[in-house]
Amino acid sequence: MKSTQTVPVLMYHHVSPVEGMINVSPLNFEQQLLWLKSRGYRSLNTAQFAEHLCGKPAPAKSVLITFDDGYLDNWVYAYPLLKKHGFNAVVFLVTSWVNDGPVRRHLGQGELPETPQHRDCEDRIEQGRSDDVILRWDEIRAMQADGTFEFHSHTHTHTRWDLLQPADKNRHMAEELQASRTALHEHLGGVSEHFCWPQGYYDADYVRIAQDAGFRYLYTTKAFGQNRPGSDPAHIYRFAVRNTTGRSVGRRIIVAAHPVIGPLFNKWKIWKRGLRSAYAEKKAP
Repeated sequence: MKSTQTVPVLMYHHVSPVEGMINVSPLNFEQQLLWLKSRGYRSLNTAQFAEHLCGKPAPAKSVLITFDDGYLDNWVYAYPLLKKHGFNAVVFLVTSWVNDGPVRRHLGQGELPETPQHRDCEDRIEQGRSDDVILRWDEIRAMQADGTFEFHSHTHTHTRWDLLQPADKNRHMAEELQASRTALHEHLGGVSEHFCWPQGYYDADYVRIAQDAGFRYLYTTKAFGQNRPGSDPAHIYRFAVRNTTGRSVGRRIIVAAHPVIGPLFNKWKIWKRGLRSAYAEKKAP
């Protein structure tokens, strides 16, 4: 069986017909899955992905599909479409946002619940109304039992403590991780070694704290690198999937996994970002 040296990790937040930032429409999401399916791609689970990072090349045309935060639309739209086309995915949960309650309807079950755009979700969470827009524990357990989704930590409150209380940020992060682990143990019966940084921020202290808490595989929002056998599990690259066609996402996946074009593309993108940053600094008063 052919193997791959690089596994692209796809990062989603929302799959919903409501337009907005970091949202993919159900139509485009299905087209993206169909592109993968028609070309023989397979989605890994985190255990298979961890084996790959530890030195075992994954099967050719492998990807890891991830979702951040745990929005209701992951149940309403993403779950039935993933199941329909035979793919599995990962959700990184903000555990304090998840509530109890009856399972709501998803695609194919009649009238569907509202799935607001991202800004509205943030507003409702801020107002203490996370149940309007976030998965419930019974929905999470149903998807987990079905084998379509697995669930991991994205902290307890998704707070940037380095911005709010920088002097105590390390203590707060340690508390976040413990609270998240406790919630996952209580509601799902266990917690894994996989963890995703809130808002993509981390530093050397945070990495140490996460590792001390039992997390080994740390997922970033950095796009320009390759997840290869033997690469650092504390720095997993992911690229954001836009609301675009399957063909467009497919081109990005092919580039990300290519042994020659991929590293060149990443260096070029990092160089361009460096130029933009230098220009912005010069323009600043």
